Amino acid sequence: MIFWAQRRVCRRFGVAPLRPGRLTMSGVGLSRGSDLLPLNAVRHPPVGQTNGWYVWRGEPAPQDDGFFSPVHVEHVVVQFPELVPYLALPPGMGVVLAPGYEDVWHDDAFLEP
Repeated sequence: MIFWAQRRVCRRFGVAPLRPGRLTMSGVGLSRGSDLLPLNAVRHPPVGQTNGWYVWRGEPAPQDDGFFSPVHVEHVVVQFPELVPYLALPPGMGVVLAPGYEDVWHDDAFLEP
């Protein structure tokens, strides 16, 4: 069921799905409360055991190196269930979600090392 929802989202935005591999790591801003809005996520190219996803709540993401913590994608699915349909979006994509709001876009800057 989840994969079909992810395929629908990718089809809607005209991109080929690239699901994160099992047990891969995402960067998550754990220091921000679950009540903060919006939910932000951007996907960089996967490297090593990472899947390229960086996720945080609130605006904007701090620029300090210690903000993002590595979290298995299986935990991301539990912590951010509203993001699950978007997780197959390929590198270069960004997502902002809030109740009644969705913004999905592509930015080549996310593809740069």
